[in-house]
Amino acid sequence: MGNLSFVGGTWVNAFLINFLLIFLGQRLPFLTKKGWIHAGVLGTLLLGSIGWNGWISVCVYLLLGTLVTKIGYKNKASRGIAEARGGKRGPENVWGSAATGCSLALLSCFWPNFLNLFMVGFASSFSAKLSDTFSSEIGKRFGKRTFLITTLKPVSPGTEGAISIEGSIAGLLGSFIMTVFMLNLSIISGLSVAFIVFLSGYLATFLESYIGAMVQNKINWMTNELVNSIQTSIAAIISIFLYLNFV
Repeated sequence: MGNLSFVGGTWVNAFLINFLLIFLGQRLPFLTKKGWIHAGVLGTLLLGSIGWNGWISVCVYLLLGTLVTKIGYKNKASRGIAEARGGKRGPENVWGSAATGCSLALLSCFWPNFLNLFMVGFASSFSAKLSDTFSSEIGKRFGKRTFLITTLKPVSPGTEGAISIEGSIAGLLGSFIMTVFMLNLSIISGLSVAFIVFLSGYLATFLESYIGAMVQNKINWMTNELVNSIQTSIAAIISIFLYLNFV
């Protein structure tokens, strides 16, 4: 995928395209009003830095993440473990999911010689986030037995750091699906790189659960969105390390 340079016309076009699309799509039940505005900023940065394929890949993540959140939503809501606002994402969700990937996309503008490296991290960050969303949403709805990852003691669904067999399988699927899209959109290339992105995303999901169990309820400022950002950063770091050492 070609890397776009910091040219004034490129960024103006990226801004105009994104906010036209936001204007047309804001009635869709994916984001809150403020969420759509922040998504426009994110889309502008992605389109201006790494082009349409990167932009599309994040739209795929948003669409799939929203759809899986809607699965069994009434059931999850009745038990008090559903996502707030009917599953619509706000600004904090946009950046909690995409800050790492967006940062790597922008870095590729300054150091285009490392584009492939940055794109491995970019792809794995969204592989991790979709894996986490699939794992959480499917696990909360269909998980028959839920355990705390640090002790393996039974806990209620929706507990920070909780895992289930059903959710873990769903997380595997989420990481795989996002990796396939990244491969087909030419964000990454080669089966060995795809395996690294897939593995990094899935591993980071378990590490996110561990962080949630260990510190999230003990530190006031450790929000779910911050943990999500840490998770995507961990996935990017793991994948870049594996790419540098084994590819």
